[in-house]
Amino acid sequence: MKKILIPVVIVVAVGLGYLVWNSPSQANQPAAVRVAPAPEVAVVTMQEEEVRLTTELPGRTAVYQMAEIRPQVGGIIQKRAFTEGAEIKAGQLLYQIDPSTYEVAVARAKAAVAKAKAELEPARLKAIRYRDLIRTKAVSQQDHDEVQAGLALAEANVAAAQAELGAAHIDLERTKVLSPISGRIGRSTITPGALVTANQAQAMATVQQLDPIYVDLTQSNTELLRMKHALKSGAVQSAGEAATKVSLILEDGAVYAHEGVLQLAEASVDQSTGSVTLRAVFPNPERDLLPGMYVRAVVEEGVLASALLIPQQAVVRNAEGQPLAMVVDGEEKVAARPLELDRAVGGDWIVRQGLAAGDRVVIEGLQKARPGVQVRVAQDAM
Repeated sequence: MKKILIPVVIVVAVGLGYLVWNSPSQANQPAAVRVAPAPEVAVVTMQEEEVRLTTELPGRTAVYQMAEIRPQVGGIIQKRAFTEGAEIKAGQLLYQIDPSTYEVAVARAKAAVAKAKAELEPARLKAIRYRDLIRTKAVSQQDHDEVQAGLALAEANVAAAQAELGAAHIDLERTKVLSPISGRIGRSTITPGALVTANQAQAMATVQQLDPIYVDLTQSNTELLRMKHALKSGAVQSAGEAATKVSLILEDGAVYAHEGVLQLAEASVDQSTGSVTLRAVFPNPERDLLPGMYVRAVVEEGVLASALLIPQQAVVRNAEGQPLAMVVDGEEKVAARPLELDRAVGGDWIVRQGLAAGDRVVIEGLQKARPGVQVRVAQDAM
């Protein structure tokens, strides 16, 4: 058996070697031609839409009204009738000055009025008698004239005494120091027992009206002129009353809950900064805004009736820094369009020139979307 098996194995091995030697090599076979698939991109179709133009300006809050409380008469402070830092009303009593001296002055003025009236009555009766006597020539013209002058003098004395009484009453009323406005009162600079003088330099306290409150904004004169020209040319339409709306962003980034309105613009430009001051008025019922706070205001300037907005991620720049957009044409090929941009609105740019309504702009897959490359639109975000 062993002698028969050995030749068979040799023959089989030789046969296999022959078949391998004469079989065609896989490396010599022609390779299959593979075509790379077109890259997928996502596009957005440009559409005209109405856009409200806004600008963000820095500003500071300012008190709406402020009154420094000073005495109009002198005397000793008897009491303070308010709590420091409290909200007070117009006409509310703040301080009471000792009124005793002024009460005496009122009584003296009343007595002077009574005396003047007492002197007036006989002068009036005498003037009546002399008026009748002059008709019959019973008295001389000189005596008649002197009596009439005496009557006028007595009447003037009564008027003067009444005026002094009115002034005394005013001074007596001024011993009650009242608040001229409603608002929040600050700390008191005097205490009961202190001596004050009329119209002194030092204020006794300060009252600030905080609701509403002003916000003074600064805007570049160049930007103001640009917007005026845009409104005049019709490129930007006025939004009417809505154009005066202003919203606030506080120092911590929070948006203020109430909306304000633009009230005025300064008539002159600051020579040192080249800016103008705009003033807005905001309601402040919760007293969240205090005078002197730094804020940022978003002011509505106007409306673009037919604006094209392109997402910011869809804008690329060439070596010169010029903005470009990759547009897919009707043959599904990519073309580069140079752009002229205006400003950012949220996450988009306003396009001045370079695109038209209906253009399909690549927003995803920009790494593969080269000019002239055939692409396949995987998603179209309207």
